Amino acid sequence: MSDASEGSPKLLRPRDASTLIIVRKGRNGGEVLMGERSAAHVFVPENFVFPGGRVDRSDAFVQPATPLRPEVLERLQKTATPRRALALAMAAVRETFEETGLIVGGRTEAAAKPGRAPKGWQHFLSTGMAPALGGLTYVARAVTPTGRPRRFNARFFVVDADAITGEVADSDELLTVRWFSLPEARKLKIRPITELVLAEIEARLAEDSLHAPERPAPAFTVRQGRRNVVYE
Repeated sequence: MSDASEGSPKLLRPRDASTLIIVRKGRNGGEVLMGERSAAHVFVPENFVFPGGRVDRSDAFVQPATPLRPEVLERLQKTATPRRALALAMAAVRETFEETGLIVGGRTEAAAKPGRAPKGWQHFLSTGMAPALGGLTYVARAVTPTGRPRRFNARFFVVDADAITGEVADSDELLTVRWFSLPEARKLKIRPITELVLAEIEARLAEDSLHAPERPAPAFTVRQGRRNVVYE
């Protein structure tokens, strides 16, 4: 990327990030887990979001308990190398654990040796679990518009609550973490992209296609002030 001209705002390159949408059946339909970002955050403070965060280099060096399904890996590789595709899924699992205490994992002998864990993974692996990626489905991608204090190329994954263990807990990053029905989630203070992803989840649930391999994932970008969508 070329340098910004003198006097112009610095153009930030989007950093890879991952988000995990956990879905369960409620009394009145599907429910999703969301939390409120602290007011101290630079990026979307005091907004309700799904668990997630940026990808770390170490995320590519963790051995999963179960791999991504072939069709999920193939779709991710349209915009990422094979190693980066793995890191994207791993980051979604790690960030969910850090922000909510919930584990998307399966037991392995290697996970019981956290001293040998890549940076940032010691606590997760000390549970005796390794990330279980087989239940994750890639459902959307969004690139933060220019001019924002942080920019991300974020991939959104969905997983069934049945694949999760642990108890929901607030963290320094996410406050008021709890389950919301889709209509409730839309009434929260959320960003436009969150509303678009909620609409995608609602459509998948209505068509019984939450994990359908043939359903494409929308990718949202903004160019010259206009939102664009392509399908991956």
